[in-house]
Formats: sequence, C-alpha cells, structure tokens
Amino acid sequence: MNIKKKSALSENRVTPEAIYKQRRQILQGLGLGLGAAALSGPASASLLGNLLGGKPEAGEPAVPLPFERPSGHRPDLPLTAEKVAASYNNFYEFGTDKSDPARHARDFKTRPWTLSIGGEVARPQTLDVWAWMEKQRLEERIYRHRCVEAWSMVIPWLGVPLAAIIQAAEPTAKARYVAFETLYDPEQMRGQASRFLGGGIDYPYVEGLRLDEAMHPLTLLTVGMYGKTLPPQNGAPVRLVVPWKYGFKGIKSIVRITLTEQEPPTTWNRLAAHEYGFYANVNPSVDHPRWSQASERVIGEGGLFGSERQPTLMFNGYEEEVASLYRGMDLRAFY
Repeated sequence: MNIKKKSALSENRVTPEAIYKQRRQILQGLGLGLGAAALSGPASASLLGNLLGGKPEAGEPAVPLPFERPSGHRPDLPLTAEKVAASYNNFYEFGTDKSDPARHARDFKTRPWTLSIGGEVARPQTLDVWAWMEKQRLEERIYRHRCVEAWSMVIPWLGVPLAAIIQAAEPTAKARYVAFETLYDPEQMRGQASRFLGGGIDYPYVEGLRLDEAMHPLTLLTVGMYGKTLPPQNGAPVRLVVPWKYGFKGIKSIVRITLTEQEPPTTWNRLAAHEYGFYANVNPSVDHPRWSQASERVIGEGGLFGSERQPTLMFNGYEEEVASLYRGMDLRAFY
C-alpha cells in the first residue's frame, strides 16, 4: 500500500468549481442525493443536569456543555466559523440543499431519545441519551471534516470515544463490524416522507465500520460542537465522527448500534456502489468517478465558491494514526 506522508496545507488548482454543480445536477436528475480557551472542568451530573434540566421547547437553541480538552486533540488549525458549520450541511432527511437542514430541522424534537446497542454483544443496552450524557467526561476534539463533494471544514466536536460504549456492551468473539442506524420519523423528517425531497434514499439512513475502526481512539460518539449541544441540523442529539473518512460516514441522529459478524449495508454504497465504497477513507489519489479528490474547497463565509482550495491529505491528515488499520489492503479496491 502506497501511503503519502503528511504535508502542510497550501493552495492547489485541481478540482474545477463546476464539479460541485455538475454532481448536484446529475444526482438530482437520478433522484439521488448525498447524504473555548482554558481547560474546562469534567462534566458532572449536577452541572450538566442544571444546564440541560427541564423539557426544552421545540426549536430551543443549543446549550453549553462542560468538557475537557485533551492536549492530543488540539491541532493548530483555524476553526470554521460556527454559523457556517451550522448552516452548510448535508442531512438529506431534511432536504438536499445545503441550507435545507438548518431551515427544516429547527423544530426537530430530540427528547426523549434512546440509543440501543445490541447484536453480537454479551450485554445489550438501551441508553437514555440525555441521562447518559450527564454522566460523561466529554472531550473536545478539533478535527478536520472532509466531504466527498471535495469541500472541507475544521470543527471542534464534543463527545466520548465510541470504543467506551462498545466495550461496555462486551462484544462477543463473532463481532467484526459495527452498524449504525438513524431515526426514522417521516413526520419530523420531510426528506424521509418524500423521495423527491430526500434525494431518493431508502431510509432509514444506515452506516457501518469495521470493529477495529470503531474502536480506534479517534472515532468519536459526538453530542456537541463549539462547546454546546449539537444543533438538529448537525445530527442532534448524538452522531458519529470518524475524521479520516468522508463525511457521509458520520451518521447523524443515531438510534441504534448493532455489532455484526458480516459487513453491514451502508446507505450510499447501497445506492451507488461504484461511487461510494464501504470504507470511504479520504484518499487524494483515488478519485470519485466524476471528479478529482486531490484537492478541496475550504468552506468559509461565502460557502463553496470563492473559498480557497488546498490539497487533500491522505486519510484527511490522520495518516500516522490510522494507516496501520489498512496495511496490505488495496485502497483502490477497498475504497
């Protein structure tokens, strides 16, 4: 396996600006879509309970969360403005345009919310997400976010390593993969109620990882961003963040985690297998069939167009941490 060394970020001129519009037009024609300063104290049940206490009204803004900032996850990267990260989204359950999730998820109800963990485990569990959140020592992880559409952001997420949740359920010897499933609620999620509005996806949205990927320290079960609870359009109340993979692997509004012996189906692979593989590792040398992945647009105040372009890093800049997971694999075959 030929893996490039990590390089500094700089401008490049590879992907034409028209690529993004071309992809949108093609997918829509097919009926498809793509889916603070000092260290804060550890989260405590009493403090977080006060912050989150009471049943919020629909559309209530995100609230602050206590968190820690481990030194190993604070790269010197310029953060994407919060208002940009909260308004430029792919969440096809609420529509296919980038502005649709912020507009149509505003009144999305996320309480109560349960998350089940089952399958090949000795101790299946069902968590009340909000009660569970009160007991966690949340960490802030500043990660690069790279979309398969060749744009990127840098986001400070809050969460806990997914490995902790999986270990608590005690995987059996048969467990080799981890499957994830998004809430199915067409009454709240307009894209699930309409194939036209939802990009032709067969809902609920599903995703998957190999068990070793899920257990990797970088893989984060995420409940917040920018020091607060997740906004609905960013996957409230709980989502997945896997920073070395394309963004569509970061399944949102999760209700079910299932450990399996066989590789689970994933939404985009099921919809267009020749374009979206199970692994979806960021790889600048393996292009999408219809555009280059060698560079990316850094999303700023003006959205995609007018933002600067930079070369894409192997494994999105996390090569040193994760390349060993794929040693000996043909990354063109396992894309």
